[in-house]
Amino acid sequence: MTLDDILTGLFPNGSKIETTGAMIAGHATLPDGEPIHVLGITQGQPLGVDEAIALAGRVIEIIKSCDRTPILFLVDSASQRMSKRDELFGLSEYLSHLAKVLLLAEAEGHRTVGLLYGGSAAGAFIATALATGTLVALPGAHPAVMDLPSMARVTKLPIDVLKAKAEATPIFAPGLDNMVRTGGIHVVWDETAPLAPQLAAVLAQPAGRDERSRLGAERGGRRKAAEIADRVVALAAVAQRGAQHG
Repeated sequence: MTLDDILTGLFPNGSKIETTGAMIAGHATLPDGEPIHVLGITQGQPLGVDEAIALAGRVIEIIKSCDRTPILFLVDSASQRMSKRDELFGLSEYLSHLAKVLLLAEAEGHRTVGLLYGGSAAGAFIATALATGTLVALPGAHPAVMDLPSMARVTKLPIDVLKAKAEATPIFAPGLDNMVRTGGIHVVWDETAPLAPQLAAVLAQPAGRDERSRLGAERGGRRKAAEIADRVVALAAVAQRGAQHG
C-alpha cells in the first residue's frame, strides 16, 4: 500500500498532513470525530540528525499542548543516516532524544501507535517504531534491528552459522514474522479490510501496559521472557505473603 492509500484508509473524514523531505507531520480526524496527530519518516529514507531533532520537536510541541491526543507514527525508512556529518554531530544522542520524547508522550497520556508499512532498521527502527507504546504493521513490512551480514561483521561468525541461529531463534532474526513472534509487533493489520476500525481497536486497548514480553512469551519467540515472568509472579506472591504475616 502507498502512503496515500494508508492515509485515506485510516482517515476517511480527512487529514491535513504534509510531507517535507523524508518526514511527514500533521493531524487528522478519526471516524468517531476525535483528533489524532500524525508524524513519521517515509519514502525509505535514512533517519539523520535533522529528521530526528525535527520529529522530536514536533512531539515536544504535542506534549506541551497537554491535549492527550493520540500520536500515530508512520515508519518506512532505511537505517540511521551513516554519514560523517551525522556521526560528528552525535547521531546516537539525537536518536536517543527522539526515542525518549516518544516514551515521554506515552507517559504524559498520549497514546503512541507506530505503524510500520515499509522498511526500517537499526537505530532508526529503535528510535521510532520500537519507541512507540504499541507497534503494528502492514503485510510486506520488513523490519530488522540488524541484518545478518552486519551481524556477521560484528560477531565475526560465518553467515551460515548466523542463518541457522536465525531460523531457530526468532529474537535473533530480522523480518516481520520474527518481530511478531517476539512481541515487538502487536498485530499485523489486514490490508484487505478497512484500516480505520483496526486503528480504533488499538486505541481502545488499555493504556500504560507494555505487552511485548507477554506476547513474545505466548507466541514462543521469547522463551526466557516467559521464565522471567513466572519468577516475577512467584516472587511477588512470596512478598505478599510476607507482608500479610509481617
